[in-house]
Amino acid sequence: MAKTNFQYEKRQRELEKKKKAEEKAKRKLEAKQHKGEGAEAAQEENAGEAVEQDDDAA
Repeated sequence: MAKTNFQYEKRQRELEKKKKAEEKAKRKLEAKQHKGEGAEAAQEENAGEAVEQDDDAA
């Protein structure tokens, strides 16, 4: 019976963990960027509404 190569299996698990961690970091970065874009868009919309309200008051 053949011996199992534990080092190979361990290396494969480590590579899989590393790949998974990189994907998670990428998703978090993208989510952070989208959140920032959404906040900027909301501020611009609110600024536009404030200008419209000022025009109505005048």
